[in-house]
Amino acid sequence: MQETIRIYTFTLFERDEMKWMKWMVLVLFAALMIGGCSPGKRYERRLNKELASGVRYDSLFMGISFGMTSKEFYQHCWGLNKDSLVKQGLANMSVQYDINEELAYPATMNFYPIFGDDKIVEMPVRFIYNGWAPWNKELSASNLALDVKRWYEKIYGRGFITVSHPMNGEAYTKIDGNRRITIYVENDLYVWARFTDMQYKIEIDSPTTANQN
Repeated sequence: MQETIRIYTFTLFERDEMKWMKWMVLVLFAALMIGGCSPGKRYERRLNKELASGVRYDSLFMGISFGMTSKEFYQHCWGLNKDSLVKQGLANMSVQYDINEELAYPATMNFYPIFGDDKIVEMPVRFIYNGWAPWNKELSASNLALDVKRWYEKIYGRGFITVSHPMNGEAYTKIDGNRRITIYVENDLYVWARFTDMQYKIEIDSPTTANQN
């Protein structure tokens, strides 16, 4: 009788242990799946895939592109200004484009490139709704960011993914070849879209390049 009870007890223990092990396997599997599908992993996979393709997407907007020299950029913007498409921005330190139809509400866009070796390698663009007010939630920066994303999806195609910006929280990013577009909220007022030539960035950040400089 005691032997029967002992065998029965061990059998129950083995069943509980098997259930626990199965549960742990499921938890580990789920963790691996979540980790592999996280925005950070998706971003890294997309970046590596696009850079490995060797395809370049240098077009930005309004005829401006990566690789333009500073002289070419100034001449191009002078022509846009003559055609009344753009004007001088704040403190004459940027180019301003008035958005009247592209977004849900009228807005202002200011931009000025970052040059590397006298060529455009990055283009920060700042947006603000013209009628912004702290009590008007429809014109909030978070809504503006979504509005800009929808506009850019019409121009550059769908495929923006949500990632975590190192300083500004949630952001939307899209990578095509060497061109990365990142949209993020700076504060209650402003939204930024940043175009980056990732091929140039990787070359500059690489240890080999750093040792040569």
